Amino acid sequence: MLLLGALALAACGKPAAEGVHELTYATPYSPGHPFSKADITWMKFVEEKSGGRLKIKPAWSGGLLSSNQSLIEIRHHVADIGLITPIYTRGGVHLVRAQSGFYGGVATMEDQVTIYKCLAAEFPELDREMAGLKVLAVQGGNFPGVVTRDRPIRTLADFKGLRLRVPTELTAVMRELGADPVDMPMGEVYSAMAKGVVDGVVAPADTFRSLHFGDIAKYYSTLHVSRGGYPARAMAATTWDALPADLQAVLTEAQPLWETAILSELTKAEVTGAAFGKESGVEFVTFDSADQIKFDQIYNAAALADAKRLSRFGIDGEPVFRRAQSLIASGPSNCGKAPVTAAP
Repeated sequence: MLLLGALALAACGKPAAEGVHELTYATPYSPGHPFSKADITWMKFVEEKSGGRLKIKPAWSGGLLSSNQSLIEIRHHVADIGLITPIYTRGGVHLVRAQSGFYGGVATMEDQVTIYKCLAAEFPELDREMAGLKVLAVQGGNFPGVVTRDRPIRTLADFKGLRLRVPTELTAVMRELGADPVDMPMGEVYSAMAKGVVDGVVAPADTFRSLHFGDIAKYYSTLHVSRGGYPARAMAATTWDALPADLQAVLTEAQPLWETAILSELTKAEVTGAAFGKESGVEFVTFDSADQIKFDQIYNAAALADAKRLSRFGIDGEPVFRRAQSLIASGPSNCGKAPVTAAP
């Protein structure tokens, strides 16, 4: 507790000079990671737009924040602003975590972000789970395939017996396919794969370069795995409340810029990562098209089951799932309009 208090005092934003607010930004990623490149774009914008009255002091590479406790750490001022990962948080954000698996069939990263914002506007529980935080950016992500050490995955039958790191929403899907799913932070996957603790990871092609998976993997299956958006950058609500209104306005104006920068950097990283993987000798394996349809059906059935299981937390998750699927079927621009019936 003493260490936490010391970190909080050290990170707490305070005027560096008359009228200047210096805020700490913390992330588990290095400055060269695609996320961090987008973060740097945001930092430059807010400093310039504020006329130098907002100064952002970065803490890279996990020096302050963890992957699975980032929400709590930001709420307690370990850093003023940070990259948050509610999809890895084990308690208190049950709907935010589950809804990231409700996006089966989503077409683009832009749609992921738009649909999340629509769901948050229509289902107050999502914002309640983020209480104590001011969300500064929502992000989606490149669509994963499957990176494996030794065995290519061409059909659903090839999953049997493999131990794979997967996002939480894929746990039930992988068990049904006969795989052994593991949930761990992405920062731990390289070591686990290198040691043979896991056989592979569900991840996009950008990880061949950004996380060096090209060094330890032989195959990349082009199975298309859907995923959703989620709040990804935030500051403590108390820190937000302490800022002058004009600086709050700068941060509000910066949100779409930050979100666009994240999507732009992820898109570039996917292209360069795929090329880097191929140059490193990774074989890109085409996934069977008929099995892709079966996988999508299993994915959505598991998502609906997850939505219904939220009732044990007093959350009615099925309407959120249905609404996400309706928006995917009709187009995210239909946010605010009457839902279109979507298949389960």
